[in-house]
Amino acid sequence: MFSRDAKVTARRDEETVLRALQEEHGSAVFTYANRLTDGDRGRAEDIVQETFLRAWRRLDAVADPDRGSIRSWLLTVAHNIACDQYRARRSRPYEVSHVDVTEVPAADDIERAMERWLVADALATLSPAHRAVIVETFYRGRSVAEAAEALGVPVGTVKSRAFYGLRALKLALRERGVSR
Repeated sequence: MFSRDAKVTARRDEETVLRALQEEHGSAVFTYANRLTDGDRGRAEDIVQETFLRAWRRLDAVADPDRGSIRSWLLTVAHNIACDQYRARRSRPYEVSHVDVTEVPAADDIERAMERWLVADALATLSPAHRAVIVETFYRGRSVAEAAEALGVPVGTVKSRAFYGLRALKLALRERGVSR
């Protein structure tokens, strides 16, 4: 077996070779990886790091002159890593980055649903006549005359029920903690 000193020397030699590879081919591999990732610098750096990690693990294959150019081996590995990453992203659901999300719509939907529930609960406390006038005029958007016709009551009755119904609704909402 190797002595401890021989292992340390071999390790230093590997690191020296790897450092030389990075200095000589690093920018070319990064440029190629950057092109493969459409300018995504972070992904390109990941590809370069993984490429040189594989080169370090397979230093014997990289340094073998019978296998061809070192740069072509590195670029082939970088291409394969980029393809693997692309396939992995395609097999998973689309991820939204924090940059794309400016506002979380769920909070507004929940708040609106809570407000609707609160108003519906308060409306339930009104008499059926007052509730019907408020629903016709405010929620269905009908004029006083249209609401009177739909409900089959005089216009003056719709006005009176709307006034007293809104007053009762305001009181019911205040009892539920709504201060507006």
